[in-house]
Amino acid sequence: MTQLSPQFDRLARSNIAAQAGDQVALAAAPMLAVLTFGAGAAETGALVAVQSMPFLLLALPAGVLADRMPRRRLLLIAELLRAVALVAVPLLLWGGWLNLPVLALLGALAATGSVVFSVAAPAMLPALVSRAALVAANTKLELARSLAFASGPGLAGALVALSGAGLAFGLAAVLSMAAGALLIGLREPRHKPGPRRTLRAELAEGLGFVCHHALLRPIVSTAVVWNMSWSVLQAVYVPYAISQMGLDAASVGITMGAYGVGMVAGAMLTPMLGQWMRFGWLIAIGPLVSVAAAAAMFSSLALPGPWLPSLSFFLFGAGPIVWTISQTTLRQAVTPAAMLGRVSAVMTMATAGARPLGAALGGAAGAALGMEVALAIATAGFVLQALVITLSPVRDLTIPL
Repeated sequence: MTQLSPQFDRLARSNIAAQAGDQVALAAAPMLAVLTFGAGAAETGALVAVQSMPFLLLALPAGVLADRMPRRRLLLIAELLRAVALVAVPLLLWGGWLNLPVLALLGALAATGSVVFSVAAPAMLPALVSRAALVAANTKLELARSLAFASGPGLAGALVALSGAGLAFGLAAVLSMAAGALLIGLREPRHKPGPRRTLRAELAEGLGFVCHHALLRPIVSTAVVWNMSWSVLQAVYVPYAISQMGLDAASVGITMGAYGVGMVAGAMLTPMLGQWMRFGWLIAIGPLVSVAAAAAMFSSLALPGPWLPSLSFFLFGAGPIVWTISQTTLRQAVTPAAMLGRVSAVMTMATAGARPLGAALGGAAGAALGMEVALAIATAGFVLQALVITLSPVRDLTIPL
């Protein structure tokens, strides 16, 4: 793999700490809701929706800030907010003051760190590595994130089963603090923002660039549909696994942890795939593999147990991580430097901002129509997103421009 700078390595290490803490907290939250507060599909769907809301509301403003101010400073502020929110959960739980609405609000506050990292890190990357090293850098950054996804849910499940959710959230807070400490030593090249205009004008410029770009428009459309479908699935999976398949917290964590294992496998395979596969099809792998993953999860209705959900989460990790690496490289290659933050923010909003809508849909469908209908809705969505990208001009790309 291409040699990368020590500053990039520091960013990657901070990323894995931040993502690991985020994944532990995200996995522990619905377990805490179900096991402590007796939440069902509707309540866990609402919890996921509220926790995802910052991606919808804050991604674009974060993108403007990432184009205006030093990105390291922005990341540090966000990690501080995330650490405070994560520390508050076990303190309130042990004091008897925690309930579902408070858990959801603290989750939303913690998600601000995820929003800023998702926006600022890709925007900072072209300043830390050469254009020729972008694929290698994105691969390493996503591999670090994959390790967090691999370890986070399983660790959260084990901690919840062993001693309750308080310890899981405490660990998440420590990891967030470690991410901030690593950022303190990061030396960012001098950032040269473009001419400052009104917030509305800068947001409109970023949105317009993406919406009118022949390659970025189908990328964003695919991301919206994928993430809505993913959130439908996430909203009902924990109550489905516990109430209908009879899995305990540790087993649920293990099945969800297969997602991260798949991400690691996909990230390690990406450079090899890129050597013999046309770049457009490299981008399309994730959406296509997601269809197979959804089919495996839907099949668990007939064959209950941990194996099909584990396979499903593994495929959901392996395919889409190749998508993330390749489409991020494409986005960085076609976007002017002064707009990287805003374009990254548009993608972040599409990627995660669609999740509250999907979570609300999944929770409502699971509660009113049953888990089977919710899983069918998710499967149909994954088929649709695969059609969007495979029928677009992205499929015909031979190189990342």
